[in-house]
Amino acid sequence: MQKTGSIVLALAACAAAAPLAAAAGDSMGLLTHLQPGQWSVSSRDGGPSRTICLGDPIQLVQLRHAGSACSRYVVEDAADKVTVQYTCKGNGYGRTSVRRETASLVQIESQGVEGGLPFQFRSEARRTGACK
Repeated sequence: MQKTGSIVLALAACAAAAPLAAAAGDSMGLLTHLQPGQWSVSSRDGGPSRTICLGDPIQLVQLRHAGSACSRYVVEDAADKVTVQYTCKGNGYGRTSVRRETASLVQIESQGVEGGLPFQFRSEARRTGACK
């Protein structure tokens, strides 16, 4: 009887862990719901604004390391916020949080090191239409 009880407990533990494993495999899910197209990225700290043609939403995570091949680790993946830590070999690293307000409006906070110098910024990114 004790062996059967242990098996039942083990199966119950596996069943409870299954939803957690599925959630962990769905990393950066919030970013996949953002609309592709032209986005205006405005600094909330008084820095310059810029426009990007958003195809791959990971671009919003690596604004200071745009175009760099970086390894990424998802720190937080919630329904309305994703936090990603990334390392760009030979070019620094960063940690970025993207909070979704709508499918076409997000708030971005990022900090890290680029080219040996530290950076920190807050931006708002808004979809403005199709890429030109």
